[in-house]
Amino acid sequence: MADILQVKDLKVKLAEEDTEILHGIDLNVGEGEVHVLMGPNGAGKSTLGSSLMADPRYVITDGHIIFDGNDITGQSTDKIAKAGIFMSFQNPVEVPGVTVANFIRTAIENKTGEHIKAWDFMKDLKKTMKVLDMDPSYAERDLNVGFSGGEKKKAEILQLLMLRPKLAILDETDSGLDVDAVRTVSAGIEEYKKTVGGALLIITHATRILESLKVDKTHILANGRIIKDGGPEMVDDINENGFEKYLREGGIDK
Repeated sequence: MADILQVKDLKVKLAEEDTEILHGIDLNVGEGEVHVLMGPNGAGKSTLGSSLMADPRYVITDGHIIFDGNDITGQSTDKIAKAGIFMSFQNPVEVPGVTVANFIRTAIENKTGEHIKAWDFMKDLKKTMKVLDMDPSYAERDLNVGFSGGEKKKAEILQLLMLRPKLAILDETDSGLDVDAVRTVSAGIEEYKKTVGGALLIITHATRILESLKVDKTHILANGRIIKDGGPEMVDDINENGFEKYLREGGIDK
């Protein structure tokens, strides 16, 4: 299976500081694979996800990001998104004055370069919202304005299902959600895998969101480095025993 994403010796620093926070990350994700990125707080997991999306808070000082056979290192966020990478955030921002429907329709049209008929779009949107147990009225609400944490996460997964990216980066998507919300979001992610077949890079502390997915590979990131790669069995081991063993093997003091 070909790699959809190749991260080669990626080094990253904060835009306003000289301190390096990612120290030579190597990561390959195959087409359609599910990868889990875990690690203690402050390890650099979210920094890696944000750097892959060209977040201006971070500067890539060395290394390369190859996506779908093309070097996207240094490209703008909009070009990376158009190429087929999607990222859901820990804390989705509110966008006053822009409805959920208009936001998603504009995003799809910008990605594809094609106009979508309103009737066809709304039919597809409502069908997708049903998968996430979302009231159709949310389509006309301003994006994330007044939404609860669970509603914001559902809106993110709605975007994922509608945009149909080749690679989705999910950053702490299950953070702060109750059991029912996790179940609904998980159903949306499962639907993405079933209907789109894209690859997933899931950044998480917990693992409830993984229960309905077949994990291919697990990576542990600590102190800005990937210290261990393994299979899905590592998720169960971390749930039971924590990170201490891996940190010790990696020569990292807690």
